[in-house]
Amino acid sequence: MRVLFAVFPAVAHVHPIVPLAWALQNAGHDVRVAIHPDAVGLVTDAGLAAVPLGARHKLAGIIEFNSNLDRLDSLDDTLSLDTEDDSARWETQWEMMRNVLSVYTPVLPDLVDFVRDWQPDLVIWDPFCVPAAVAARVGGAAQARFLWGRDNIGWLRAKSLEQLAARGVGPAADPLASLMDGMLAPYGLKYEEEYLTGQWTIDPMPQGMRLPLDLPCTSLRRVPYNGAAALPAWVHQRPERPRVVLTLGIGGRGRQLFRQSGVSFPEVVEAVAGLDVELIATVGAAEREAVGKAPDNVRLVDYVPLNHLLPTCSAIIHHGGGGTFAASVAHQVPQLVTPMPFWGEAATAQYVADNGAGLVIDSARFTADELRTSLTRLLEERSFRDGAAALHQEMQEAPSPSDLVPVLEELTGRHRR
Repeated sequence: MRVLFAVFPAVAHVHPIVPLAWALQNAGHDVRVAIHPDAVGLVTDAGLAAVPLGARHKLAGIIEFNSNLDRLDSLDDTLSLDTEDDSARWETQWEMMRNVLSVYTPVLPDLVDFVRDWQPDLVIWDPFCVPAAVAARVGGAAQARFLWGRDNIGWLRAKSLEQLAARGVGPAADPLASLMDGMLAPYGLKYEEEYLTGQWTIDPMPQGMRLPLDLPCTSLRRVPYNGAAALPAWVHQRPERPRVVLTLGIGGRGRQLFRQSGVSFPEVVEAVAGLDVELIATVGAAEREAVGKAPDNVRLVDYVPLNHLLPTCSAIIHHGGGGTFAASVAHQVPQLVTPMPFWGEAATAQYVADNGAGLVIDSARFTADELRTSLTRLLEERSFRDGAAALHQEMQEAPSPSDLVPVLEELTGRHRR
């Protein structure tokens, strides 16, 4: 069958789909990945066929987040859910989410044209790429969402439907109508919930991290893919002392940690370097320059894919990003998490701590001394390695990408028009 992935043009959105795309391709299916012209390298570097979608000026502001660290500073915690919060904050978040979901709308005509020409059997789409569900219907394809984090969109939509029902109002009062009608009307379509939440959802989140939603779902083991790179020789060498990696991600709020906490990166390096460890810090040029000459047991590097680096590591320090969490669990590495909330980072940190696989330092109490103390515990107490192994086992129980291929074949046959 022909399978089209429609992916939001950002690193953190492309990397999660790669192992499933490989599995489909290896099973003999024809796979394409539709993405902004300036992000095709993220796809082709993974050995997948990219479809440059739309004019370069469309989504140009989003593309900047891949290369302009100043743009990352504009990210905040607006879309980070607190499901225990009884206030009306979710209403503000739902309004903001609708604005986010409208960003991909300009690509809809280009996506419809490609679907009509190529005639995919299945469209797998990023939750931010709602127009892909519309294009799938126009082309008669089955369609499914692929989550890269917790289903905040599904949860907020469920809350909005509850409120509409409680008010006893009809579809015309649904604020989602203004977003969806503009996409659907040109193709003679009426709104159905599957345009927002898929005919089904592919969910790579551990069961214990999922939000309580009544949506059709297929589980998937998140196999870490962190990009292509030429690896230095030291990556494969067994370190003489415990190797600790510090990473703040490449596309989220992590790099705001030092400014938000008031702790400088040189202070962090000094605190960790005083331990009997080898520190690998994957940071930007500004942080490397701030340190100057690094201690002998510290390597400051721009980027090394975590799925290649973590097999030789004893601990990881990070901000709660989904890709970092998945790679850490896959390689059974205890985690020290200082969550920088954007989407689900706080929930990730809590899940790590609740399962005994690591420790959490809130950014408000993040200090060099606290970091050093917590890291020492992580390295010395066997319970954290046991917790990391248990999380790994839980992840292994979910279907692998290759296991999911026949499931997708069956579901496609059932939903294709």
